[in-house]
Amino acid sequence: MTEELRREFKERGIRKVKVGGFDIDGVLRGKYISLEKLWSALEKGFGFCDVIFGWDISDQLYDNAKVTGWHTGYPDALARIDASSFRVLPDAPDTANFLVDFYDADGSPHPACPRNLLKTVRDRAYASGFTARFAAEFEFWIFQETPQSLHEKGFRGLDPLSPGMFGYSWLREGQHQILLDDILETCAEYDIEIEGIHTETGPGVWEAALRYEDVLEAADQAALFKTTIKQICARHDLTVTFMAKWNPDLPGSSGHLHQSLWDSRGQINLFAAAGSDNLSNTGLQYLGGLLSLAPELTAFYSPFVNSYKRYVPGVWAPLNASWGIENRTCGARVILGPSDHAARVEFRQTAADINPHVAMAACLGSGLRGIEQRIDPPPMSQGDATAETDPTRALPLTLEAAVERLRGSSAAKEVLTDGFVDHFLRTREWECREYRTTVSEWELRRYFEAV
Repeated sequence: MTEELRREFKERGIRKVKVGGFDIDGVLRGKYISLEKLWSALEKGFGFCDVIFGWDISDQLYDNAKVTGWHTGYPDALARIDASSFRVLPDAPDTANFLVDFYDADGSPHPACPRNLLKTVRDRAYASGFTARFAAEFEFWIFQETPQSLHEKGFRGLDPLSPGMFGYSWLREGQHQILLDDILETCAEYDIEIEGIHTETGPGVWEAALRYEDVLEAADQAALFKTTIKQICARHDLTVTFMAKWNPDLPGSSGHLHQSLWDSRGQINLFAAAGSDNLSNTGLQYLGGLLSLAPELTAFYSPFVNSYKRYVPGVWAPLNASWGIENRTCGARVILGPSDHAARVEFRQTAADINPHVAMAACLGSGLRGIEQRIDPPPMSQGDATAETDPTRALPLTLEAAVERLRGSSAAKEVLTDGFVDHFLRTREWECREYRTTVSEWELRRYFEAV
């Protein structure tokens, strides 16, 4: 692989290298290294400060982390470069980009590394004879703002890319053709395949659907898509957000995950049932596992305080672990499609703020458990699934509630890993405590003068 890369670097005029890995929140943390260091690192790995697992999304140090902290001195983790992740952004043709995975000093996977977590669950699927294929679709909001103007305005009174509610607008797509061309062409050259992109309902909101891939590549593309879109928008003096809900008066931003299992050669879709109007038994058991654990794994799917602003009626987000065929009010929408290749489950609980590696690992692990334990899904929902009142299938409506459900879940450690679940719980507890120390504008307006 190294000799192939050397030849390709020479042919393409590669002179610089950028490497990075995903933290617990899905943020891509990276740096530049020299070519000389790259060749050495491909063989031996290199040191990368493990503080990226010791701080939160705004670089505040956790006071409760176990994997690293003041008690460990924030040492280097061992970072190993995944040579197969090699990419080049078109606007930086002399710079190679690589993803890395993190390991402990003894060579074992770092317990907080999301990408290694997904590899572990993917390998479990392989061992059972399954090839897992996933695809993400994201809604995101674009503004005529820069990082400087966002902070100057206090993230209020922002100017959207375009005004009004205009979903699936051929007109808006034409009006912003230069931006769309840049998105489509840059992502294609960066090995992120967009199957479709269109406006959604809201000022400046868009939705992009990525092509299905083997689960690790799907997660890589989904996570890289979010970072790449931000870079593309910056070139046009624009800013984009993938927050689950940035405005109380507008719809939230979904991040649905399409998923199916195929045979070991990746040729036969095992969710398809020829001549049936439903999924195969394998597909139904996978669905049963996915939904049976959805309430207690919600923190993995909705990792931030803001995530739960979607969990209200009328904003196209599920409120329970439900399913239905072509029913978008459910937590899981079964899609049979025009051919066996299209049969799949669309998990609709997740929003655009997910860490794709974590959310896909939780989905796949739950689904595999459903097959192993032959778990049947609950009765299929008809009509508006959000109106159903079965308390056993209700989803937690706050991050604090989701953390408590996760803390009491023995299954979470079965489908993921003990070390990751422990670290994730600690980080979400911190997130809840940070939120509790804030005073919102809503509180000031409601109570300041009147109480």
